[in-house]
Amino acid sequence: MNSPFTDQLLGWKKVDKTGRVVPNFADSDNEQSIALAGSILDRLGFSRSLTEGLPSQPGNVLEHRVRDDLSNSLKNIDPYRAWQLDRKAIVTSFAQYSHLRRVDDLVKESQELRVAIGRDYLIRPDVTVGLEIADARIEAPFLHAAVSCKWTIRSDRVQNIRHEFIQMIRHRRGRQPHLVTVTAEPMPSRIAAIARGTGEVDAVYHIAFEALAHAVATQGNRQQQDDWNECVEQRRVLPYEELATTLARW
Repeated sequence: MNSPFTDQLLGWKKVDKTGRVVPNFADSDNEQSIALAGSILDRLGFSRSLTEGLPSQPGNVLEHRVRDDLSNSLKNIDPYRAWQLDRKAIVTSFAQYSHLRRVDDLVKESQELRVAIGRDYLIRPDVTVGLEIADARIEAPFLHAAVSCKWTIRSDRVQNIRHEFIQMIRHRRGRQPHLVTVTAEPMPSRIAAIARGTGEVDAVYHIAFEALAHAVATQGNRQQQDDWNECVEQRRVLPYEELATTLARW
């Protein structure tokens, strides 16, 4: 259970400081991260040598691949709904958040409001899944889902995801969109930093779920195994392949 584009993004790269070859999604300063990522690549059939043609900015490529894959998958699963897939679309272009345009006009006109409220409600999710609504009173599409794509996970990125999703929960008018993360992070302890919580993130979808499960079982230390088992058993971490089906049925 790995995404259809996993093999196009993962591989072995050279670390400039040492010249050694490490997985391009591992933390090169963390031996457990390297071990888990290396095991994932072994499971996927990569030879332990420099992988040619790896993207220089895999995070951006991940966003494009997720958008394109979800677009094709959703149209195949449910061709009767008017799906709209975008990258970096501002939330005010969707029905639940269109009222924030007026709020933003007022904030821009008032220095006091800018200081008191800020403008962090103007969020541009990495990938948005919109739906056209058959209602003449609603001009904007409905935001069905927002996908935060994180190639790897660090503490600052975790806080950024939570902050953006909390703003989307608080400021919506109408049903909450599905709020999820897609990642290639090899460390379950870091994945758990997003997966755990009080509902800001519905679930984390991993693009190499099966390979990571095998890596954790064979190479992970006790903490990584415990964190992985906890998140999987609670369905907080799921295979990427389930995402399109979940969105289509929701």
